[in-house]
Amino acid sequence: MEEKKDDKKDKKPGNQINIELSEETAEGVYANLAMIAHSSSEFVIDFIRLMPGVPKAKVKSRIVITPEHAKRLLAALQDNIKKYEATFGEVKQADEIPKFPMNFGGTMGEA
Repeated sequence: MEEKKDDKKDKKPGNQINIELSEETAEGVYANLAMIAHSSSEFVIDFIRLMPGVPKAKVKSRIVITPEHAKRLLAALQDNIKKYEATFGEVKQADEIPKFPMNFGGTMGEA
């Protein structure tokens, strides 16, 4: 009797993660500002949405990660930006950090 060999590489249990993505989460949340703080054991990343003419900005999502995962996130972002720029060209940056409140380059609305 001939032994059947699996064409795929050996898959050890625990090497794959089944990730679930709900419909609501898949829609994403828009943020145009991130603020980062850290302690000795964690990094806290607040994703914020600033709207023109609105004096208050809302934190839309807060992510808390370990320093190790923060470093992995940095590496993953750097890799993805490199790939993005290879395809679409260099990402342009403003010369300085925006001052608050931001008006998105237009005039402030009046009521």
